[in-house]
Amino acid sequence: MIAISNIDLYNLLRQKMGDMEAKAVTEYIDIQVESKFMDARATLSTKEDIAIVRKEIAESKTDMIKWVFTFFAALSLMIMGLYLKK
Repeated sequence: MIAISNIDLYNLLRQKMGDMEAKAVTEYIDIQVESKFMDARATLSTKEDIAIVRKEIAESKTDMIKWVFTFFAALSLMIMGLYLKK
């Protein structure tokens, strides 16, 4: 991707269009780029967001392990109860 500064763009357009038109086009492009950047910035996650999500995943993982163990223990007791019933 070719990077071009506003000044370079303005100088190129000024040669083709004139001062006022080049300035207007350059300002319009600046505004459009800034608005797209702000839109993208709203959807990007930061390092803090990622850290929070990782913490929540770790907490969910431990809760899930507790529930699986509890379910396994209860199921084992039910199966032993069926065998002792006879």
